Amino acid sequence: MQTFSAHGSANSRSDLTATWKLAWTTEKETLFILKNAKWFGTKAEDVFQVIDVENNSLQNVITFPPDGAFVVESSLEVIGDQRTNFKFSGAKLKLPKRTLNIPPFGKGWFDTVYLDETVRVAKDIRGDTLITIRDGPPRSFL
Repeated sequence: MQTFSAHGSANSRSDLTATWKLAWTTEKETLFILKNAKWFGTKAEDVFQVIDVENNSLQNVITFPPDGAFVVESSLEVIGDQRTNFKFSGAKLKLPKRTLNIPPFGKGWFDTVYLDETVRVAKDIRGDTLITIRDGPPRSFL
């Protein structure tokens, strides 16, 4: 794969580090939760990926307004100009009346195939594509 970064390395610390809002994805688990959030007595809204390269952390977040969320915590390691490894370390389902801890499992990688000041496109280990829009500096959803 070719890096299409406007700034050189797609995984530079300053460029990749941000809160990214999902614009489009083929990722099946995310699409499933978005479609079926009503099973948890809520509705899904925004989806974010929070990357903090300096602190080696990645958070995947699906929000359930007004204050609920499904949050998956991961460690993160940049290993090249495009490739970033991750390993899940925790997950929580925050619902209106309770929070459930979910055992995390899995690890993988994603390649940043395009990155500029506004847009990031990534392809992951399973062949899924993620298109995100920069939504400010990294923030925690827990």
